Amino acid sequence: MTITDDLQKLLDILPQDLRQVLESHPKRDSLVEVVLDLGRRPEARFPNQAEYLSETPVTQEQIDDCIQRVGIFGGDNRAGIEQTLHRISAIRNRTGKIIGLTCRVGRAVFGTIGMIRDLVETGKSILMLGRPGVGKTTALREIARVLADDLLKRVVIIDTSNEIAGDGDVAHPAIGRARRMQVAHPDQQHQVMIEAVENHMPEVIVIDEIGTELEALAARTIAERGVQLVGTAHGNQIENLIKNPTLADLVGGIQAVTLGDDEARRRGSQKTVLERKAPPTFEIAVEMLERQRWVVHESVADTVDNLLRGRQPSPQTRTVDDQGKVAITRQLAVVNGRGGHLATGEESFSSGRQSNGWRSSGQMVALPALPVERVTGRSEFDRLLDESFNYSESIDLDATRQPGPNGEDLPLHVYPYGVSRHQLEQVISVLTLPVVLTKDIDSADAILALRSHVKNHAKLRQMAKARHVPIHMIKSSTIPQITRGLRRLLNMDDPEMADDRELQLLLHSGSDDEMDALEEARLAVEQIVIPKGQPVELLPRSPQVRKMQHELVEHYRLKSHSFGEEPNRRLRIYPA
Repeated sequence: MTITDDLQKLLDILPQDLRQVLESHPKRDSLVEVVLDLGRRPEARFPNQAEYLSETPVTQEQIDDCIQRVGIFGGDNRAGIEQTLHRISAIRNRTGKIIGLTCRVGRAVFGTIGMIRDLVETGKSILMLGRPGVGKTTALREIARVLADDLLKRVVIIDTSNEIAGDGDVAHPAIGRARRMQVAHPDQQHQVMIEAVENHMPEVIVIDEIGTELEALAARTIAERGVQLVGTAHGNQIENLIKNPTLADLVGGIQAVTLGDDEARRRGSQKTVLERKAPPTFEIAVEMLERQRWVVHESVADTVDNLLRGRQPSPQTRTVDDQGKVAITRQLAVVNGRGGHLATGEESFSSGRQSNGWRSSGQMVALPALPVERVTGRSEFDRLLDESFNYSESIDLDATRQPGPNGEDLPLHVYPYGVSRHQLEQVISVLTLPVVLTKDIDSADAILALRSHVKNHAKLRQMAKARHVPIHMIKSSTIPQITRGLRRLLNMDDPEMADDRELQLLLHSGSDDEMDALEEARLAVEQIVIPKGQPVELLPRSPQVRKMQHELVEHYRLKSHSFGEEPNRRLRIYPA
């Protein structure tokens, strides 16, 4: 990573005594800005601290002397130094007189976009977000150079305050072959954006600080003409843009939609919901949390849709070390500060006791891989179960309880209330879950109950509260609901795809017709409904087989309805 800053040219505009202090300062190379305010001591700011340069307050003569050495201040109260990236911003009093200066050091840092170079090369529009001073403009300048020099694209920079390509008529070498269009007044930025597309045939437009509704509209117009956009906007995260009516169009815009009764029932939501209005102007968003740590949303559309539906997105976190090595990790969704998935259609009622072990941690801790021979064809769910609970070849339900690896007592004792004991035992047996059913509430670790029964049974809630036993509720006594409830008790994520053992749970007689029907429903869900978001109609089946298909669809947290007349009555599966 190489840095060029022409720092001496900025120091030359400062009063002589301050210039001498900074020229010999040990932290000179990391200087961020110099602040001169009338009647206050001059201040030098560094990345993690600030210090005074003199005990003598700044005078009006010193400020006027600095102003004479810089260029003309534009409509945004900014000026620059010819052929440099430095920025001098003015603070005026009510009469328009300049009484304060912020002299910002501009640096061209080559190699800053190593973390997202693969995204830049995709040709998709990229939006950079972050607080002031985190390096948005520096990254924008480097992206423009890489696109122009390395990828040989026609790049035009809309340089409102001459901050990207420097002051003066000749652009700074840091932007490479990219061309720069200056903006006479900030209010005209949107007009220059459109002019650039119409007159100069760019493949890429680079914009700094999109801040008005007209600029957001111009950005959408440019994107719809097939031009790649790279820009920055005010806001730390995508949530800030969603809540900002001026800039919401950058992420697709938000509108209130009234659903029909059937659609609201299918979604399990209110009739009036918020939805994305249009495709986002920028397909990728980068949240610059720190200079060495960025959060990447590879699909802004998916992120916005998830946020509007109350789900947490799972973006990438990219970091870079001192050697320039980039590490990419995936953030997991967090609910109320606890790791896990967003439960839909089920509720949990906790008595509020202070517990130890796995209940207080809120999640199971991954174990190191065990040297256990794997059985071919077993699902990922089986493998995780083995690693967490496979202390012996089988679990003795009558054995003495022992502490598990996460502080929990295994096996877990569950008191069922209103839930089919036969189905519970079947799920525990087939999935080999470390759970024991008990008829004694005093020895139970948790209660698994039907939601309707708990609401109408105050005594059960009182008993659970007195014994400090949490109640976990499910909607109905079906195999998918019971399976999901037990997994939630063990803080284990639902597998995305159903495995062979779970299909066996849904079978009644085990006939070929039942197997074919379940396989048909599974393939429809996994290959069409979930990935493509399209509804699917299945072949006509008997009532008993259709019931099994309904249960399988419920396992995927999707909705299905039977329609048609017998014997042609069949299932229709809807996307989430």
